[in-house]
Formats: sequence, structure tokens, C-alpha cells
Amino acid sequence: MAAGGFVSFLAMNMQMITRGWLVLRLSDDSPLALAAVMMSFSLPMTFVALVGGALADRMPRKHLVIISQAGNALMTVIIGALDVTGLVTFWHVLVIGFINGSLMAFNMPSRQAMLSEIVPEKNLMNAISLNNSGMNLTRIVGPALAGFMILFVGTHGVFFAVGGIYVFSVISTMMVDAGKSSASKSRKSVWGDIWEGLKYASSDQGRFGLIFIMLITTLFGFSYYALMPAWAREALNVQSDGLGILMTIMGVGALFGTLALAALSNVRHRGLVMIASSIMWGVSLAIFSQVTSYAMSIPFLLTIGVISSILMSMTMTLMQTLAAPEMRGRMMSIGMMTFGAMPLSSLPFAFLAERTGTPDSLMISGILLALTTLVFAAVYPGFRRLD
Repeated sequence: MAAGGFVSFLAMNMQMITRGWLVLRLSDDSPLALAAVMMSFSLPMTFVALVGGALADRMPRKHLVIISQAGNALMTVIIGALDVTGLVTFWHVLVIGFINGSLMAFNMPSRQAMLSEIVPEKNLMNAISLNNSGMNLTRIVGPALAGFMILFVGTHGVFFAVGGIYVFSVISTMMVDAGKSSASKSRKSVWGDIWEGLKYASSDQGRFGLIFIMLITTLFGFSYYALMPAWAREALNVQSDGLGILMTIMGVGALFGTLALAALSNVRHRGLVMIASSIMWGVSLAIFSQVTSYAMSIPFLLTIGVISSILMSMTMTLMQTLAAPEMRGRMMSIGMMTFGAMPLSSLPFAFLAERTGTPDSLMISGILLALTTLVFAAVYPGFRRLD
């Protein structure tokens, strides 16, 4: 399970950097084009994730993971072939990104829910944090590796390598002794299961608060993910290897955050910790956006990595521990659905970046994250008491 997850996220992080660099080449360094490609990958999660979550609760989760990873391997090899032959266009990247995102929407709810089948509930936060540590390690290795590989083998060479990594992930998942049977025997339709999951998520203040705080961090906190290549060009004038190092530094912070969380046996006052983390994330992003030197960017990248990883790990843990076993796939899919809302912010901020510059656009994004979190904490006091 750990090996399959690690190589899967390694492939995804390498693919994201390579896809972004290819789009910069095809679009003459357009921030809007970067946001559009991010939208093509993320937006399907908003619509397809609910179906993926319902299927994860009524079908063998292991089978869904294997099929989706095999599909990602095929799509990545296709974009590599189009690239090496010189036939690739911006529209090819958009369409294949949409397919990749749809497959990920089937993959992630099943992969995350399989953890609860392997690990006792009392150790679930530690297990999820360790799993996220592996994911964050790929944020260190993946971008740097892809950035340097682009210099030597081109974007097409990286795409072919990523396709091979996805195949290895399929083989690793086949060896996992979990997720081989359905979590529930639902007599409803898929849409009936989806509706039941939505009602279940909104019926409890803790579950509803988790979804809301995940939504606001997605809308305003992850704007940098789509715009980082453009910011790196404008603020620091770096090449692909420099961009890879920037993303690696953020991955180092994320790895440190998840390892620290995994080492803690019990975290108290989780609601307050998540609110404070979200505010700090917004402030750090706003300040980071105005940095104009490599050295000055490092502490802020590390801080954003630490804070975002802690917040995401705690959210994913509570989404499972606050849900009944037969509802965990659907709860995880709703979390993915909020994460898929990233284009709702990345596209407007990309429009803003085209007019005011990427640094100012990211600064506004960070300020909105901090302010929205403060408003949420004020009007939803029940979340602050979540323990």
C-alpha cells in the first residue's frame, strides 16, 4: 500500500511540473494557460469524485485503484508520444488533463479509505500522517527530478518515465491484501448513495465544518500551485531546474509537518489548530508573493509546506474517524470534491495575474484565506471546540 501510494504521488508530482513547463512553452509563458490546465485536471474531481466515492463504498476499492492507475499510465504515454512527435497542442494537454483528473477522482477515495481497513482507528491519524509523509517526500523528489530531467531528456522523456512509474504503482497495488471486498451491500442506485453521503456529511457540525474549512483553503490557499511556474519566471527569472527546486523546498516543509504530526500520539484542540494553521497559511502566502530573491523565498516556502501538510493531514484523518466505515469512501470523495474546486480560484487569480502580475495576485489570495478563516471561526464557534 505504502509503495504503491509513494510511486503514484511521485508520478503525479513529476507530471504536474512537466505539464506546466510544456504549457509555458506552448502558450508563451501565460499564467492564464497554466490555470486552464490546472482546471482541466482539478475540475473533474468536483463532479466525478462523488461517483468515485459511492463506488468506493459498494465495489472492491483495490480494483478501482488498479484500473485508474492503469488509465493514468496510458494517458501519460499518449501525451509523451504527441510531444516527441511535435504534434502536441494546448488542447491535447487540456483533454488529457481532464481524463487524468477524472481517473484520480476514482483513485483517491478508494486509496484513502483502504487505510482504515488496514490500521486500527486509534492509530489512523499516525497512519494517515505517515502516508502523507510519503506523499510529501514525492513533492521533494518529484519536482526536482522532473525539472532536471527536462533539461536532459525534454518534457516528452519525463512523460514516458512517469508512465512507467504509474505501471509500477499498478503492480504494487496488486500485492496489497486489502480492499478486495465491498464495504457495503447497498441496494440503492449510485445516485442514491451519493445523496445519502451528502446528507450524512451535512448532518453533523464537525463533518460539515471539516468540509467548509477544506473548501476555503482550497479556494484561496492553493492558488500558488497553478501559478508557481509563472511566479518563478516573473519574480526570480528561473528555469525549469530552478522551479523544481522551489517546489522541492515546499515539499521539504510538508514532509517535516506530516512527520511531526505522525510522531504525536494525540493532538488536542484540533479545531483550533486547524483554524490557526489556515490563518498562518494565508499570511505566509501573502508575504511570500512579494519576495524577489531565492534566499528570501525559502523560509516562506518551508512554512507554507509545514502548515498546509498539517492542516490537510488532520482534515483527512477526522473525515474518516468522524464517519462510519460504510460511509468513508463517500466522505473522502466530498473532501476531494472541495479540492476539485481549486479552478474556481485559480482561474480568477490567473486573470488577475495577467493584469496586475502574479505576485500581487498571490498576495490577494493569501489575504482572502486569512480573512475568510477568521470569519469562519467567528460564525462557527462549534468548530473551534472540535477535539
